Amino acid sequence: MAKKFVSILFLLCLVLLSCTQQNAQKNLFNGEDINNWLTEGSVAVSDSVIQVGNAGKITLKNEKFTDFELLLTARTVDNGKGEIRFHTDESGNGGYAVALNNDLENAQWWTKTGSLLSVRNLTKATVKNDEWFDIRIKVEGKKINVSVNNDLLVEYIEPANPYRTPENASQILSGGAVSVQSTEGTIEVKSIEITPLKAHKALIDIQLAEAIDESADDIIKLHQANFPVLDYHVHLKEDLTLDLAKSQSRKYGINYALAPNCGIGFPITNDAEVVEYLDKMEGQPFVQAMQGEGREWPVTFSKEIRDRFDYVFTDAMTFIDRKGNRTRLWIPDEVFIDDEQQYMDLIVEKIVMVMDEPMDVYVNPTFLPDAMNDRYDEFWTDERQNKVIEAMVRTNKVLEINHRYEIPNRSFIAKAKAAGLKFTFGTNNTNSDFGKLEYCIRMMKECGITAQDMYKPKMTE
Repeated sequence: MAKKFVSILFLLCLVLLSCTQQNAQKNLFNGEDINNWLTEGSVAVSDSVIQVGNAGKITLKNEKFTDFELLLTARTVDNGKGEIRFHTDESGNGGYAVALNNDLENAQWWTKTGSLLSVRNLTKATVKNDEWFDIRIKVEGKKINVSVNNDLLVEYIEPANPYRTPENASQILSGGAVSVQSTEGTIEVKSIEITPLKAHKALIDIQLAEAIDESADDIIKLHQANFPVLDYHVHLKEDLTLDLAKSQSRKYGINYALAPNCGIGFPITNDAEVVEYLDKMEGQPFVQAMQGEGREWPVTFSKEIRDRFDYVFTDAMTFIDRKGNRTRLWIPDEVFIDDEQQYMDLIVEKIVMVMDEPMDVYVNPTFLPDAMNDRYDEFWTDERQNKVIEAMVRTNKVLEINHRYEIPNRSFIAKAKAAGLKFTFGTNNTNSDFGKLEYCIRMMKECGITAQDMYKPKMTE
C-alpha cells in the first residue's frame, strides 16, 4: 500500500512540475492577419477566417515546438480535405499529420478527421462537413493524443524503435514547425492556439514501458501500408463496455464496428429498440452494424430502420432442418445428423438461401458443427465452395474472414477473391479478450488481399 501511494505521489509531482514549466498559451491567429505564417498557394483571410484552398498551405514562421498542446477550430467545406502537420521542416513538409476529412463518399474511407495518418487511421467521421469543430493535438514526451470536440480518438505512444516504411520515415517525434494544409478543396480555420509543454525523462520512461513493440505488430504495418484497419464484427458483451471498447481500440489502433444482436429472443427485438440504441450511439467513434439473427429478422425490422446502420450482416447458422427441427449449429444438442454428407449438403443449401436475405455481409462463413468441424476440408469440397461463392456473386454479398473460428479456409478465400468478392475482417467476440485480427491478417497476406478488396461501409451520418 505504501509503495502504491509513493508511486501515485511521484506521478502527481511529475504532472505538477510539468505544469509549472509550461510557457504561456500563444494565440497564433487573431482573426485579422496571418503575418506569423508562411503561406503557399491559395490562402486568404475573410470574415476572421483563414481559407486554405486546394493545395494551399500555412506554416508557422520562426517557431519550433517539441512538446505542445495545439487547439484548432476548423471546418471542411463541402468535401474539402486537409492535414494538420507538426514536427515538420520550416516549409511544413514531413513530420506527423492529423487528418481533416469528413468526406463519406471518398474511395479512401478510412482516414477520417482526427486520424494520425499512417499510424492511427480512423474509419468513422465523428463530425460533419461545413460544421465547425475543435481538434486538439497534444504531444508530450513519446505520447500523441488527438481529440475532436473533446472526445479522445487517438492515444499513440511512439516506441523506442517505431516501425516506419521509407515513405513515412519522417513520422518521428523530434520537434519542428506546425502547418495546416489543404490536400483537396477548402479547409477553413477560425482559431489556432498552442501551449508549449515540457516532458521529463521519468515520464518518457513510463511511456516507453507502455508502448507496443512495433517490430512484432501487424497493425502498425497495415496503417503504414494505408490498409483499412477495422474489425467489422464486435459486440458489447460480458466485460466489453462502451468505454472499454474505446480505450482498447485506441490502444491497439484497431477501429471497431459495433453490432447489436437484433432478432426474436435477442437484446434488440423491434424498430423502436433500434432507434433507442442508435440514438445512444450518436457521435461515438464506431462504425455501426446490425446483426440480423435467425431467419425472421428481415420481417422483424423495417427496411427504413435497417438502412440506418452502416451495413447489415447475418450468418447461416440458424435454420429449420429437413425434420422440422430449429437448428443452431453452434449448439450440439440442436444438431441432428443422420448422414454427414447429406447434412453438409443441407448446410450449403441453407447458406445459398440466406444470400437472398437483405443483408450486406455474410459472417461466420462456412461454419460447421462440432461433430464435423475436425474434417472441415473434407466437407468443404470445391463443388460446395463454388455453390456458395456463385450465390454470393449473384446477390452481391460480402465475405467475412472470421478470426474467432478461423474461417473460411485459404482455398475458399482465394476462390472468393478470384470471383471479385469484397471482404471484411471480423471477430465475433464473446468478451474483451479477442485478439488483433491475427487470422484475418494471415489470410490477407497469403491470399493477396488489398485495400481495394475490402468492403466500404455506406457510412451513415
